[in-house]
This record gives sequence, structure tokens and C-alpha cells, in this order.
Amino acid sequence: MGEVRVTEELELRFHQAMLNLYHAAVELGYRPTYFIQMVNELGGVGAARRLLSTDNIQAGLTRLWKMDRLDLSVEAHVLREPWKDLFSDDERREALERLEAYGYDPQSGR
Repeated sequence: MGEVRVTEELELRFHQAMLNLYHAAVELGYRPTYFIQMVNELGGVGAARRLLSTDNIQAGLTRLWKMDRLDLSVEAHVLREPWKDLFSDDERREALERLEAYGYDPQSGR
């Protein structure tokens, strides 16, 4: 029972982190409406999983790359503590591959 509660709390915190990503992007002049709709509909974890399950790299990731703000990407967050334990090895691998395709090192944040 305790582990379930910890996971639920972590999922709620990840959801809030995804809302924070949206607001940070808006402050930079980018309004990812599809992303926020998914977060509101599926929750932060569900939205992240959906984004990572598609073979297509989302336009939002490219937009964040052009803004030099891949640190605000879902992919970067999926690989961070404490969130990474919410995702499977395959989901984390996909996130890493996408970031590496843009020359981003999630460990250094560059």
C-alpha cells in the first residue's frame, strides 16, 4: 500500500512538472496547446507515455531545440530524478535517443 501511495504522489508531482513546463514555454513565447490538452486529458505521465510511444518526433521537441531549451522537454524530464522511475526502460531509451538526435546531453543539460 505504501509503495502505491508513493507512486501516486510522484505521478502528481510529475503532472505538476508538466504544467510548469507548459507555463515556462508560454513565458518564452511558445504555446504548446496540443501538449497541454494531452496533459489535461491524460495526466502528465499519460501524456509523456503517449508522446514517447509514437515513432514521430513531435514538433514541440523541434521547437524547443530551436529555442535552445531542450531542458524544458518531456524527454529531458523523463530521464531526471525522481521522475525516471515512473517510466519503462524502453520509454527512457526513446527519450534519450530523441535528445541525442538533437545533440542534447541530458546529464549535463546541454
